[in-house]
This record gives sequence, C-alpha cells and structure tokens, in this order.
Amino acid sequence: MATHCSKIMEFMMLVGKLKSTVRAGWGLCGVKNVESVADHMYRMAILAFLTNSETQLNKDKCVKLTLVHDMAECIVGDIVPSDGVSKEEKHRKEKAAMEHLCKLTGEETGQMIYDLWKEYEDQATPEACFVKDLDRFDMLLQAYEYEVRDKRAGQLQDFINSTKGKFKHPTVQEWVQEVYTLRQQHLEKTIADGDSK
Repeated sequence: MATHCSKIMEFMMLVGKLKSTVRAGWGLCGVKNVESVADHMYRMAILAFLTNSETQLNKDKCVKLTLVHDMAECIVGDIVPSDGVSKEEKHRKEKAAMEHLCKLTGEETGQMIYDLWKEYEDQATPEACFVKDLDRFDMLLQAYEYEVRDKRAGQLQDFINSTKGKFKHPTVQEWVQEVYTLRQQHLEKTIADGDSK
C-alpha cells in the first residue's frame, strides 16, 4: 500500500509534467519554442498578484485558482478544439484527472484543490471570473509577444479574435486595450520598415 509520502511524490512528479507540456494551440499555428502550461500558469499567478484591494476580490484565492485551473493537463494534456474532443468529454477527462491528483495529496488539501478547480470550471465566483479573464489575457499578451519575437506582425489574429468582447473585469479590459495599442504600433512600424512578410 502506498504511503502518504509516496503519494505526494507521485503528485509532485505528475504536476511537474506541466513544465514540459506545451500549449498546443501555438504549435498548430507554426509557432516554435512555445510556452509550457506551467509557464502560462506562472504568469497568470503573477497577474493575480496585481489584484488590488479596490477590486474587492480575494487575491489569495485568485492566485490559488491560477495554480489549479489547468492542473489536470499534466495527465490529459492540452486539449484544443482541433483534437475533436467535445466539451463534455474534455470536462469528464479533466474531472477524472483532478480526482486522481487530489487523492494523492491527502483529504484536506485534496478537497481544497478540487473545490478551487470546480469553482473555476463553474465560473461560480467573482474570483473565478477574474481568473478566466487572466487566462484569456495571458493568451492575448503571449500572441503579441510571439508576433514580435518571430517577426510575425499581425499573423496570430485568430488568437486575438477568440478573446474579443469576452473580458469582463475593468482592470483586465485596460490591459487588453494597452496590448491592442502596442500591437497596432508594432504592426505599423513593421510595415513602415518594410519588414512584413
């Protein structure tokens, strides 16, 4: 019978896979050297730290939500629409993965992790909705960064379009507008410099 310590080791090694699990959507668009799921979750956690008291959101909960929202992907991988998996099947797979992960951490911690994951999945609280905004914003910012890094100005528009009109929190809406401005300036400069492909 597995000891608590051996279960914790299994848990740590499973979540460690997030460091090498790539965010699949980028590769489908020909982006090389793409971020991992852990990279994405880390920046989301940092973004959650920027939550100020004026928002009346629980910052600690926001940080925790960012750290569990994609945790199931250490087992199921990053399932994207082109995989042909229905939303219901994706949810079933991720739920089973989370149940397995949470059994490894002990009853109290496991229940806390599972409850946070379910709160995010259900978009049940203002914090969960805010973290969903952070999830979309990180993708938007990452798209802009890849366009700049890879000299692909304007070529990741599908990622930009997929988030249009979906941001709810005023702070995140401000950040989005700033990315739009930076992206437009970069596109204009690229055209002016004659570097567009």
